Amino acid sequence: MNALFSKLHRCLVRLDEHSIAVSFPEFKNTPPTLGGLLRLHSSKEGFGRLQDQPWLHGMRDHVRIGEVKEVPMVVDYRRVRRVQSKSNPERIRRRQMKRHGWTAEEALAKIPDNSARRLSLPFLQLDSKSSGRRFLLFLEHAEASEAIQGTFNAYGLSSSATVPWF
Repeated sequence: MNALFSKLHRCLVRLDEHSIAVSFPEFKNTPPTLGGLLRLHSSKEGFGRLQDQPWLHGMRDHVRIGEVKEVPMVVDYRRVRRVQSKSNPERIRRRQMKRHGWTAEEALAKIPDNSARRLSLPFLQLDSKSSGRRFLLFLEHAEASEAIQGTFNAYGLSSSATVPWF
């Protein structure tokens, strides 16, 4: 799933596409898992632009592509969004050293390694192309009472727009 999602993300960045959303229908909070199914939500045009790209190159032996489906008449809605925690003490120390002029020793004393907070949400493990570092992309599937239109970022996520949940 990590490799598939990385390929999708890179393609959405290249296309500068903001109409494609993702969801993970097998998502569970306990135990935290995204499951083995990635669902793409888009208009026919947006999906066509994505499928015109070779983004699945090297993945076809590892994925099964289902048919395009219409959204059922009666569905629930979810807001699929990224959740970040202040979980990296080293990054927090560097930031505080820059902001407050702390020395490395002061930062270590004020922000010990055991101050890391880990979220208990499902996540993807991705490599940042800009920094070269590996990071965890924690995801939340929050219930929504109604459909909310909007745009999606290059990960197919939005803090406000919803996707149909079926």
